[in-house]
Amino acid sequence: MKEFWDNITSVQPEPSLQLVIGTGVAALLLIAWRPIWRHTRQVVTIAHEGAHGLIAALVGRKLSGIRLHSDTSGVTVSRGKPTGGGMIAVLLAGYPGPALFGLAAAFVLSRGYAVALLWGLLVALVILLLQIRNLFGLWSVLVFGAVVFGVTWWGSPSVQSTFAHLLTWFLLLAAPRAVLELQHSRRRGQGRSSDADQLRRLTGVPALMWVGVFGLVTLACLALGVLWSGVLPS
Repeated sequence: MKEFWDNITSVQPEPSLQLVIGTGVAALLLIAWRPIWRHTRQVVTIAHEGAHGLIAALVGRKLSGIRLHSDTSGVTVSRGKPTGGGMIAVLLAGYPGPALFGLAAAFVLSRGYAVALLWGLLVALVILLLQIRNLFGLWSVLVFGAVVFGVTWWGSPSVQSTFAHLLTWFLLLAAPRAVLELQHSRRRGQGRSSDADQLRRLTGVPALMWVGVFGLVTLACLALGVLWSGVLPS
């Protein structure tokens, strides 16, 4: 047990610049190539709905469950006051959620704790799994969790570091694309029950402004993540 704990809490060697850049390019390909993105986007949905659920719990709402769908949409249901600051906070959390999780991961990686990051992610997925209320959602979280567990338990330190950096880049880079997709669907007359539109109904602030807020937060997280990654010369 001591060896296991030491493995989690020990600082890993600083990754090479080639690894950091290479995983960033690989993550960009997973996002930019549409046939792959249709599948990898489910990871963004998991983070998105997980952010809704986390904030719902933090503001004192009763979380009823989370559903993930094969079209990469999802829904998080919580009980509580339908208006007010708590509900606004829950709706605000979704689209920035993947970027903020990615930024937190980038911070942990910048301190050298790739293994701790992966184990923390596994704990978060187990907690999320308890809130899933449909079969496809269970399948999605279990498959993603199995991949993370396989890398964490059997992977070498270099494999663990590579996977942690790849996932971090993926969250940081995918979040802005999800915001762009949101606005694209709204311009086509779809997505009128989106987080931005629900925020408009609650606050009176135009939905487009909320989309802009989502975009600015995700881009700010990406910029700070790049800074922490060491890619830019100091």
